Amino acid sequence: MSDLPMSLAEAARLIAARKVSPVELAEIALEKAERRNPDLHAFIRLTPEVARTQAQAAEARQMQGGLLGPLDGIPIGHKDIYETAGIPTTGHSRILEHHVPQRDAATVRAWGGGGAVMVGKTATHEFAWGGPSFDLPWPPARNPWDTTRFTGGSSTGSAAALAAGIVLGATGSDTGGSIRGPAGLCGLAGIKPTFGLCSRVGILPLAYSLDTAGPLAWATEDCALLLQAMAGHDPEDPSSADRPAPDLLSGLSGGVKGLRIGVIRHFHERDVVASAAVRTGVDHLADVLRTEGATVRDVTLPPLMDFNAVGWVILMSEALAVHEPWLRARFSEYGEFLRERLALASLVSATDFIQAQRRRRELTAAVTAAMQECDLLLTAAQVAEAPVIETVGKFASLESPGLTIPFNLTGQPAMTVCAGFGEGGLPVGAQIIGRPFEDALVLRAGHAFERATSWRARRAE
Repeated sequence: MSDLPMSLAEAARLIAARKVSPVELAEIALEKAERRNPDLHAFIRLTPEVARTQAQAAEARQMQGGLLGPLDGIPIGHKDIYETAGIPTTGHSRILEHHVPQRDAATVRAWGGGGAVMVGKTATHEFAWGGPSFDLPWPPARNPWDTTRFTGGSSTGSAAALAAGIVLGATGSDTGGSIRGPAGLCGLAGIKPTFGLCSRVGILPLAYSLDTAGPLAWATEDCALLLQAMAGHDPEDPSSADRPAPDLLSGLSGGVKGLRIGVIRHFHERDVVASAAVRTGVDHLADVLRTEGATVRDVTLPPLMDFNAVGWVILMSEALAVHEPWLRARFSEYGEFLRERLALASLVSATDFIQAQRRRRELTAAVTAAMQECDLLLTAAQVAEAPVIETVGKFASLESPGLTIPFNLTGQPAMTVCAGFGEGGLPVGAQIIGRPFEDALVLRAGHAFERATSWRARRAE
């Protein structure tokens, strides 16, 4: 075998059938990482010794017929805000350049306990917000479909490593779209789970009421396998939902027949005008799900700008609360992008924050009311194909309303699937949104779409 399988699920089946060795997969991943990382900057740090040790243990279990589950022997990457015991976790920042945690984040423990093989720590925007910044100890990640292009943020390296076929799964975090945005621009599947479904213990915080841990992968089935391994109550996390982890796998192939789906067309056609390819991608997703047996109609929510104004007031305020002590003591050590975004956040008043929280409740109620008539919602994931990375400005996220942050406010599960390709052969993504704790239904719809289309057969060269 000269390359990794296209999907995690395929690799897991090959490992279970003893048709491929975890050690072989790890060596392929490490070789490709060494070869591609100088151009992609997907990894801040490779961990070859860890990967080989974990792969050898997985191979021993494989030979003894004692695999731990579908992640056993699978090459993965961890976004460098997920703490890893004995291995630096930097947040892609000079502030934590030499920070070595004493224990793993909850998700790192969960995936490691399932036998996943860590290839390395992936690049991120500084503390999951400040990027793409060129004045940090490590350069920003590049898009494998075109290395002059942006990956989206902030799960930049995870998306780049997956799109390049270096790993088969990776952690991300999503505060305003940091899983779904990179998934859209890099042609991947990525899910922001329901708020509280996955532990955030050991993940560097950005905004406490918005931060959500989740996976990125090549395909929806892969995301389901990864999310199943990381979901569940954690008493150490005050925001963790005290309920059993859902079964995300048994109904995955159940299809969408009979589901009621609403398209939030005004988000991507009027509130912000997405590119022609993005609009076509959303229509394509809706048409395929209709053909598969769902009923599809348009729905109207409050204006996208309302969600964005509220979301950014809350995100900026909470981010400043996290960073204010360092900002006072080590201001110049931050990269320019994050330093100035945090400085802008200092102008948001307590009144602004309280009023944003009040409006958040109203917006959430409006979405809840709309979903009494719909099982799922659809809209675009990004406004256009990936831009040239040097053209992304420090306040880009405030200059045009984003399509992902509404569902951070509401806490609903939302995932991006690749819905086609546009200008220059660059991928476009569409979102599937469900009711809280109906993550399994979101994944089921994404899987139905991918099985009915050919987009998962096309990989970045």
